[in-house]
Amino acid sequence: MYGSLDISVSGMIAQRTRMQAIAANIANQNVLEDAQGNYAPYLRREVMFAPGDPSARDPLAREMGVHVQRIEQNPGALRARYMPGSPHDTDGDGYVMVPDINPIVERVNALEAARAYEANVVAAEAGKTMVAQALRLLA
Repeated sequence: MYGSLDISVSGMIAQRTRMQAIAANIANQNVLEDAQGNYAPYLRREVMFAPGDPSARDPLAREMGVHVQRIEQNPGALRARYMPGSPHDTDGDGYVMVPDINPIVERVNALEAARAYEANVVAAEAGKTMVAQALRLLA
């Protein structure tokens, strides 16, 4: 019975991680340098899920949950921006490669992650209610 609760919790953890990556993408959409001041444009992070929850206590939940398999940096998420006089002008024509992060797309992804998180909360609450009702029937 607790396996369903573990499944919902694994979904909430996965969506929270996704939301953190989205927040990092939005916060760093204009970052062109690393901490040492070297030209290193921020690369968009993408969270990759995989079926199963290796950390679950219940064997059924291990098979049916979800977990974050990895967080990838998208190396193709750069675009050329005309910025003449920039110290990062690598081609000499005034174009600088900057992060290609669309705040509107990130916001839509954040709404999707929030809705998925909420759905997992509702599923967990329903599971808790069913367990409580079953215990009342037994008492």
